[in-house]
Amino acid sequence: MPYLIPSRTPLTPEQVARAFDFLLALQMGGEGNVAGRANADPELSFVLLRLAEDIVLPATAVSSDRELTADSFALDEVGCILLSALRDWTRDSPATAALGIARSIIRFTANVIPDPDDEDTTDTLETMRDEHLALAAGQALSGTGAHQ
Repeated sequence: MPYLIPSRTPLTPEQVARAFDFLLALQMGGEGNVAGRANADPELSFVLLRLAEDIVLPATAVSSDRELTADSFALDEVGCILLSALRDWTRDSPATAALGIARSIIRFTANVIPDPDDEDTTDTLETMRDEHLALAAGQALSGTGAHQ
């Protein structure tokens, strides 16, 4: 039910870079590569949550561009449930949420939106990083970014 989700301030290019740096470090080297980052960056869990929303909503939302089936509505609801759980976690425990949100984004990327030409999740995350950085830079230039 994306219509129930209020509009959000777009992520800045710096926030996108920080979030994807964390995701890629976790994906490529495991928990040891990101140990202590969430505690050193209290905003990280909120940035990762925003990134999760930007990744999950377009992939799961009911779209008028696609043929509607019962599965369309089920996928939409699963996306809303996932984001609701991640929001609750971020609100209740931001210090521990960053790692869990990052793992959820990686799992979602690997299982729901894999690149059909490349099964490597790291490559898919790098492509997504480039796309999100370009979008954030465009929004910052047009004056719709979070920090002007």
